[in-house]
Amino acid sequence: MRTSNHLIGALNFLTFLLSIPILGGGIWLSNRANNTDCLKFLQWPLIIIGISIMVISLAGFAGACYRNTFLMRLYLVAMFIIIAVLIGFIIFAYVVTDKGSGRRVMNHGYLDYYLQDYSGWLEERVASNSYWGKISSCVRDSKTCRKMARNFNGVPETADMFYLRTLTSLQSGCCKPPTDCGYTYMNETMWNVGNGVMTANQDCTKWSNDQEQLCYACDSCKAGVLASVRKSWRKVSVINIIVMIILVIVYIIAYAAYRNNRKMDNDEPYGEARMTKSQPSHFHL
Repeated sequence: MRTSNHLIGALNFLTFLLSIPILGGGIWLSNRANNTDCLKFLQWPLIIIGISIMVISLAGFAGACYRNTFLMRLYLVAMFIIIAVLIGFIIFAYVVTDKGSGRRVMNHGYLDYYLQDYSGWLEERVASNSYWGKISSCVRDSKTCRKMARNFNGVPETADMFYLRTLTSLQSGCCKPPTDCGYTYMNETMWNVGNGVMTANQDCTKWSNDQEQLCYACDSCKAGVLASVRKSWRKVSVINIIVMIILVIVYIIAYAAYRNNRKMDNDEPYGEARMTKSQPSHFHL
């Protein structure tokens, strides 16, 4: 077997290994979709891309081992398409999560989240009434708010202690009223109406001490979900960018090795110009 075949086989094995982080990222997003982020469609493109790279890498590996030209061409064409799709997905992920972040609250450790800070396709999908019902049910079933309770030596935490906590975007947006509503802290998920309620924020009237309601109908909860998804996608995108760069380098090397193989199959010595081959010498040893 030629050296280039060994190289192509090794590169295909490397691309097979590179598919594992992509597939792992998709599975991680799927797990968060079921327990935290509650958006159950974002993980599928990554899972499909990861599985596709695995299958195509195995086809390319078989093509290199058995010198099957069809499998090698299939590998090169399919991998080119997959890399293009991966690049498109990375760009899409950054575009739809480009805008939006939490707002700092004076003398508080957590951030407040407002839906108007977000925009675009993802915000419209999450904010739609038909889709939000499923997401809010998922957030409620995840028991995110119930897990906020803290006790110190059997004593519940005070308001001052709570205000200094670092809350997740879901906890801040869905489990308590917005800070500017002026509610008085009783415990993590129980708040009394204060004197300074600001009715300009519609979420102030949507808050309920009913543990099955809380702020699940609030725009701040929708913003919290968007912030959580944004954070998850950005983490996965960093891994995808690194893998994509390595895939492009591996693809270029594999293509060059394939071209070299084709030249050798045509009895063209490596580095010899086709002009020389088209006018062979009359003397043969």
